[in-house]
Amino acid sequence: MKNRALGAALSAAMGLVAWGHSARGHGEAPFAAPAGTEAAPANTTLALAAVDRRIADAAAAESAARAELADLAGKIAEARSRSTSSGRAFYKLTRFGVLPVGGGFDALVRHAMYVERARRAVVAELAAERRMRERGAELASTLDRLARDRAALSLQRQELGAAADTRADAERRDEAFARAFHGANGGDFVAIDSDAPSGAEGARVHADDMGGFASARGRLLFPVVGRAEIRPARREAGEGPGLEIRAAAGSVVRSVYPGRVAFSDRYGSYGRIIILDHGDHYFTVSGNLATADARVGDELSAGERIGTVGDEGRGPLLYFEVRHGSRTIPPEPWLGVSRTAPPN
Repeated sequence: MKNRALGAALSAAMGLVAWGHSARGHGEAPFAAPAGTEAAPANTTLALAAVDRRIADAAAAESAARAELADLAGKIAEARSRSTSSGRAFYKLTRFGVLPVGGGFDALVRHAMYVERARRAVVAELAAERRMRERGAELASTLDRLARDRAALSLQRQELGAAADTRADAERRDEAFARAFHGANGGDFVAIDSDAPSGAEGARVHADDMGGFASARGRLLFPVVGRAEIRPARREAGEGPGLEIRAAAGSVVRSVYPGRVAFSDRYGSYGRIIILDHGDHYFTVSGNLATADARVGDELSAGERIGTVGDEGRGPLLYFEVRHGSRTIPPEPWLGVSRTAPPN
């Protein structure tokens, strides 16, 4: 019963190994994930489960092969002992045995039969030992292949797990990005302006403006400190217009109006961004940042630093949007600048 169970497990192992090597022979990766996994993210969980099953099958097959190899080692030792004993008996009969001449022809025939029987025993014992040794070599080769294929499966599982983590992270960012524009502050938002900039610029967006963000249209602070050039633009993830504000790399980016940080992370074509909730469902988006110096939940005053201008392959610039809810609205009227070219 034990031998049949081991044989079944080993047969499964050999089938698993043969499948893996057949795949490699055709230029495919061993234990490849189900077709369409990469094209269908929803199948990642199924692909991981399939790889886990194959890892478990390979581990079970390896355990069965090791058990059989250990059992075989004892049998080989016993076979070697029997073949040695049979060989000695045969040697004695052929070299030192006394021919029964006095016993007549029948005795001579019986002696010849004993010698032949001893010879056959030696041959049989040696053949059995040879088969067991061949089986041992086959098992050792199988264990080597199983170890390699288990390593390949483990690597594949790591890659699938990393892809699943990346996808989950992207989904988390998408949800957080969309959730940011629901505006947890709503109409009850009270802006903090304890460190509002002094002088003419500070007066443009003072927190005492009873009308809130809507009343600051045309009077918002410019988001970049220092010299800058602007042009209309948009991003793939945005539905409406924005501005590319070209400035020196590392230039300070600031809050244009008091607000609370609703999102601070990387997001698609926006790069590293900060979304500020200014109350009454108004938001500003500052993207393409080199650094983000504010965290979700931080309360910022007008003019307070939120990060620095970055460069993600288009030259140093800040990408800026104004939104009402999730709807993107032209930012130029809010900043008091005029549109010079259509958005690309």
